[in-house]
Order: sequence, then structure tokens, then C-alpha cells
Amino acid sequence: MYKALVFFSEGFEEIEAVSPVDYLRRAGLEVTIVSVNLDSPYVTGAHGIKVYADITLSDYLNKNESLPDVVVIPGGMPGATNLASCKELLELINKINDENKTIAALCASPAVVLAKTNALKEKAWTCYPNMENFDEFSKAYISGHKKNERVVTDKNVITAFGPGAAEEFSMAIVEKICGKDTKEKVKEASMQR
Repeated sequence: MYKALVFFSEGFEEIEAVSPVDYLRRAGLEVTIVSVNLDSPYVTGAHGIKVYADITLSDYLNKNESLPDVVVIPGGMPGATNLASCKELLELINKINDENKTIAALCASPAVVLAKTNALKEKAWTCYPNMENFDEFSKAYISGHKKNERVVTDKNVITAFGPGAAEEFSMAIVEKICGKDTKEKVKEASMQR
């Protein structure tokens, strides 16, 4: 069974975090919701929705689990900046990238989180409008930015531009991990046209 980690931090964009969890589970992946809060599995989204994560990042790392097949990094503010400030998460993303496993991020997170890792190196990507100039990290990857693209897949990285693309983003992950047939089954079962 394929494994996925979805990272939640205070201020996450709810639709961007919950949609991938839902669609990946529908596709048959083992999905673990990971809180990057050091001391609590409770995480509150940007619009006040509270989530109880399956595990904290520190507990996950202490279990010495093998790397997942895919990691998902939702956006939202201040969620993306909170994720970007988590050194352990950035190190994990680099390890996953080094193993050529799938990294998926949307909204602000490609520019705010992935740009602080090696994941965007020599890859095309997209993000929430105007976030590509967020800081010196993302400017280093500006040549790969595909402005106004809803979802961009390049090698092992999938990025999307915001909450309105959460469903397409989730389906792109399903297709990358499970194949087109599974994607079509999930789409049909969820009444997507």
C-alpha cells in the first residue's frame, strides 16, 4: 500500500489540506495527518477549523519509519510560514526529494516552503499569485515558475496555485502515485465531470 503524509500547521488552508487527505484515501493510500506542532496533535486552520492529527512530526520522526511515497504540503497563511520555519520538515522534504519520491505543495507553500529545500531545483512549478516573490529563497527558483498555471507536475514535484485548484491538485497526486485508471475511478465515484 502506498503511504502519504499530509502536514498540518497552525493557520493551514483547510480545503487544501483536507481535500488531498480525502481523495488519497479514496484512492487507497494509507494517509497520515502530521502536525508540525511540537507538543500537540491539535491544529487550527486559517478559518478556525480544528483538526486532530494522527501524529506529531517529532513522534513520526522518532518512530524511524521508512520514507512515504508522497508528502503533501498545504498552503494558507500563516500555515505556510509555520511549515517553512520547521527545520525537521525541511530536512524530511530534502530526503524525500533525494529519493525521487513525490512532493506535492500548493498555494503559498511552493514559494514559502519548497523554495527552502532542493525540491524546486530545475523544475517547473506554480503557486498562489504574487507569492513567487515572497523572499530570497523563492527568487532563486523564479525561472521555473509557471504563472497562472493551475497545476504543474514536473518530475517528482506537483504544485498548484491555490484553494480553487485543490481538487485538481489531489487528482494529479492520485494519478502520479496510483495511475490514470485509479484517478478515473475516484473521479467517477466523487461525481467529477
